[in-house]
Amino acid sequence: MTPRQDRAPLAGGALGGARPAAYTVAAVNAMVRHVLDSGLGPLWVQGEVTGWKRHTSGHCYFSLRDRNAQMRAVMFRAEAQRLPADPDEGMEVRALGRVTLYEPRGEYQFVVREIEGLGAGGLWRLAFERLHRKLEAEGLFAQERKRPLPRFPSTVAVVTSPVGAALHDILQVIGLRAPWTRVVLSPAKVQGDGAPSDIARAIRLVARHGKADVIIVGRGGGSIEDLWAFNDEAVARTIANSPIPVISAVGHEIDVTIADLVADWRAPTPSAAAERAVPDGSAVGRELAGLTRRLGRGLGRTVEQKRLRLQRLDSWLVDGIRSSTRRGRDRLERTAATIDALSPLGALRRGFAVARKEGRVLRTVADLPPGTRFTLRVSDGEVDCHSDSGSGGAADA
Repeated sequence: MTPRQDRAPLAGGALGGARPAAYTVAAVNAMVRHVLDSGLGPLWVQGEVTGWKRHTSGHCYFSLRDRNAQMRAVMFRAEAQRLPADPDEGMEVRALGRVTLYEPRGEYQFVVREIEGLGAGGLWRLAFERLHRKLEAEGLFAQERKRPLPRFPSTVAVVTSPVGAALHDILQVIGLRAPWTRVVLSPAKVQGDGAPSDIARAIRLVARHGKADVIIVGRGGGSIEDLWAFNDEAVARTIANSPIPVISAVGHEIDVTIADLVADWRAPTPSAAAERAVPDGSAVGRELAGLTRRLGRGLGRTVEQKRLRLQRLDSWLVDGIRSSTRRGRDRLERTAATIDALSPLGALRRGFAVARKEGRVLRTVADLPPGTRFTLRVSDGEVDCHSDSGSGGAADA
């Protein structure tokens, strides 16, 4: 180490003799820092968190303490932004970092790179529970807001990594069960920095496209850190606001994420999500065959019912026609008899005769002067006659 000029030892001596060399405060602090930096490598320190404050710069300042002592600590923005949650006051943690000296104040501090909460789940569990309480209070997990999944989707959208095993599993299952189904991929990072925003973007892209009937969002298994993108608030709200039903398939069966709880359906694995998204083709074929048989039987019963009804209608119609015909015939006969009784022919059949000459009816004696030739119409024909001159108008045949 080569101290700067202001950190060099100061020459001088005591009255009556030479004095020992003196260092500036800055030089001493620099040397101490050098000793700490070079003498102590990275180490884990366990203790309780106290006085945690996240500065507007993004740096986090706090102290670690145990029953007998405490030390100041800092976690700079680059590392702090990777924390799933800020630790609670008094939370027991393990912190990885290095001991150094803050030269301007001469205070030593622990520069932290990682923090692990002790206990079940640690900071990850703490962050999960905080977000869970918040979204549950808003009703985002409520069963009544879950939408039904389409039974026969024509298009399934998949939001996942294009190189992960999850996509392969989903495509394989859909290809076997429902090969007629169209599958579209909206690729996204599913792990690491930027993954939450990428997943949310991919879901919104599918929603804007509007062609999919259902969305599968997920990835394969991993540690809680690997799956943490699906515990992000932005991802949860994007799923909740999707106009298309969403199936969440994150990790393995034992893994449960916030995305699982918000989605319309939670599948334990990506393969199970694909099975839920599309029907089994062979089962559909059997169902269609059964429907065809039931339809045939139903149509047969309907036709038979219609036939019996038509037979009853036919009998009723025939009886009606016959009755109407009889009534009509009776009325016609009565009318004909009346007409016949009133007609000249009827009168002739009753013994009357009609004298005519040249088509004119002779009605009086004056119409028959002696010697007149005329025709006498009787019931069954005509007789040629002439009036007798000696009989005062009598007619001889």
